[in-house]
Amino acid sequence: MGGLFWPSALRGLRGGPRVPGRSPLVRPGSGGPSWTRERTLVAVKPDGVQRRLVGDVIRRFERRGFTLVGMKMLQVWEGYNVVRASRAMIGHTDSAEAAPGTIRGDFSVHISRNVIHASDSVEGAQREIQLWFQSSELVSWADTAQHSSIHPA
Repeated sequence: MGGLFWPSALRGLRGGPRVPGRSPLVRPGSGGPSWTRERTLVAVKPDGVQRRLVGDVIRRFERRGFTLVGMKMLQVWEGYNVVRASRAMIGHTDSAEAAPGTIRGDFSVHISRNVIHASDSVEGAQREIQLWFQSSELVSWADTAQHSSIHPA
């Protein structure tokens, strides 16, 4: 695993801490932003794999109603406002500041061992996804209306 793409290949994916806004998912017609279907790249880092947290991370994204459309020890999730919502689910980069209930708040032990990477913007996600996936490797699910409602985290 270590030689596959860590740490040099993900070095360019790291960014500074980004604090997401509140209420990452807003129902249409509620006066909030319109729903945007987007994709984001998520990588469980080596410390998360070593600690066997991959399933827990996947479970949290599935519970939020996002659709896994690509995976190679990296995951591409698709859904409405998935970039912003995933940043909120993951929590602050610094584990000391990550809220309980977030992936980093629950599992991170140090800022250098913070379990997970996720794209910080739609543009960043598009760039990162293209680094790791051919378009033929991503699933285009038929209408997923039955899974598009907001699920509790």
